[in-house]
Amino acid sequence: MASNSFGLLFRVTTWGESHGPAIGCVVDGVPPRIPLAESDIQPALDRRRPGSSRFVTQRRESDTVRILSGVFEGRTTGSPIALLIENEDARSRDYGPLKETYRPGHADFTYEAKYGIRDYRGGGRASARETAMRVAAGAIAGKILGDGVTIRGAVIRIGGLTIDRERWDWEECARNPFFCPDAASVPAWEAALDDARKAGTSLGAVIEVEATGVPAGLGAPVYGKLDADLAAAMMGINAVKGVEIGAGFAAAAMSGDVSGDEIRMSDDGPYFLGNNAGGVLGGISTGQPVVARFAVKPTSSIRTPRRTVTATGEETEVSTGGRHDPCVGIRAVPVGEAMMACVLADHLLRHRAQCG
Repeated sequence: MASNSFGLLFRVTTWGESHGPAIGCVVDGVPPRIPLAESDIQPALDRRRPGSSRFVTQRRESDTVRILSGVFEGRTTGSPIALLIENEDARSRDYGPLKETYRPGHADFTYEAKYGIRDYRGGGRASARETAMRVAAGAIAGKILGDGVTIRGAVIRIGGLTIDRERWDWEECARNPFFCPDAASVPAWEAALDDARKAGTSLGAVIEVEATGVPAGLGAPVYGKLDADLAAAMMGINAVKGVEIGAGFAAAAMSGDVSGDEIRMSDDGPYFLGNNAGGVLGGISTGQPVVARFAVKPTSSIRTPRRTVTATGEETEVSTGGRHDPCVGIRAVPVGEAMMACVLADHLLRHRAQCG
């Protein structure tokens, strides 16, 4: 199987399956002499960790990370950094009945169509469990970006319920289990997810990720566009079905005199009067906040019986038991933040290599 790596200079390769003994990654291209310890990575993993509330999967994993290489006496050496997380609470028996059945909305059919074999235990390599290693890599990327760059994510919609942006409060995201910046939306989301779980179904979500402090000049105007790489990174997250940068699809309804971000002059140089571009023009960062949004489909593993077929071509129904997120988009927030960090770190290193 190819395509387990992403990034050019800051390059991440992940490995492992949902119900294997462990998952891990190798992060290559990290400059030497950067202070790094497990304690720099663990907080990000704790934010993504399963079992943290009744609104996420109840699989119990500590997601304790170990650094196996690339760090000596508390600093990076410039060699590949290998990370490992052991799987502690896999219940493979839950997936026995699915061995010969393709679950609707999952990669069961396509995976077997491509490789002729699949690990049916929790989706194997196709499981969102793999994203824990992206979060770990993102924490390392953050060390490269430095304290001047701040990356934050929030859920702005669950199902048909959208936040009121006038009540946006970043600090509120840490006070509720949804990473929701609007405290008034939390009770309605709680009720909606409780109702979905009782009905044996699930809900989708929209996540917004913002990076501030990004310097102007990252990216390239043709095949190395910063926004193109961001879109690919976000689209590569499990269950993501749409990505937009800045105003995104809403830009199609704007007129040209509204969508273009006007520029004025200050003592510190040019500044923009708006950010419909999401911090990227011509594939290159403007120095404004880089803003990306992505849509996550409802969790495909649900108890409601669904029509499907078996590997031998028989029509049947399937109801997925086990432990699953009623809204997989909630735990996608730290994953989106990590992918933003990885892309920005990669482009920062590429910029330094070309422009000094």
